Amino acid sequence: MSTITLAIHGGAGTILREHMTPALEAAYQQALQRALDKGYAVLEKQGTALDAVETAVKDLEDEPLFNAGKGSVFTFNGEHEMDAAIMDGSNGMAGAVAGVRGIRNPVELARAVMQHTEHVFLAGRGAEELAKALGIPEASPDYFFTEQRNAQWKLAQESGQTALDHNIQLKDKKFGTVGAVACDHAGNVAAATSTGGMTNKRWGRIGDSPIIGSGTYASNHTCAISCTGHGELFIRSIAAYDVSCLMEYKGMTLEEAMRMVVMHKLVKIGGEGGMIGVDAAGNAALLFNSEGMYRGVRSSSGVSEVAIYK
Repeated sequence: MSTITLAIHGGAGTILREHMTPALEAAYQQALQRALDKGYAVLEKQGTALDAVETAVKDLEDEPLFNAGKGSVFTFNGEHEMDAAIMDGSNGMAGAVAGVRGIRNPVELARAVMQHTEHVFLAGRGAEELAKALGIPEASPDYFFTEQRNAQWKLAQESGQTALDHNIQLKDKKFGTVGAVACDHAGNVAAATSTGGMTNKRWGRIGDSPIIGSGTYASNHTCAISCTGHGELFIRSIAAYDVSCLMEYKGMTLEEAMRMVVMHKLVKIGGEGGMIGVDAAGNAALLFNSEGMYRGVRSSSGVSEVAIYK
């Protein structure tokens, strides 16, 4: 029986203690702990890694502190376009959606693409039609509105730029993409990632989160990875799959491979962010090259922690 392990993230970027009030810091820690505990409870009951990552990510999507689901940022047109992906390391199956609107939990729709269609990746209206056909919960635009996101959007519009949500300086308000990776009792791994993308994004911009191999990847032979950061650079680097390749072809450990990608390859091209990973033995690593990353990890080996800063 493998060590059961779950790791989660809520985004990486310019996350500094001096920009955080004690109350907000406590809110983030509580939100991370809740998602971690819910996902880990699935593993404790001998549930699958796939169920665990979906459970954890859905909980993070329901939390407006993070840039996914309910907390998604505004696009240039004042809407919410969300992306998500999920991958099962036991069989290589994957599902992803991009640019979907009005879907309460995009990760649930991504899993539906994997399990109920012959496809991997659906976008926009087509993905939304699948959600209706399968009865996946939807929500009105009001559900996704928060004052923090609205203020963030206005600030971005004033500057005329798109921005990573966690790098916009709105006093003590920080937000982020979410993700989870897990190893279950059978040694199967899985990964899931969900995001609202970049504040003030235009033209249907899609980042790395829903792209299998860039922001999300899982294989029992190597690892499960979920990334967060500047999506364009993670796409160009095929960051998640690169970790798997370094393990498979170079014989690196999970942490060695992640360190090579996060601290060297991404840094060389200006790719700010981080990633979380697990392997089929239940080892976990959580690495980032930015000022902070909302993160947590729990395993049957006794590890249990949530953290924000370096």
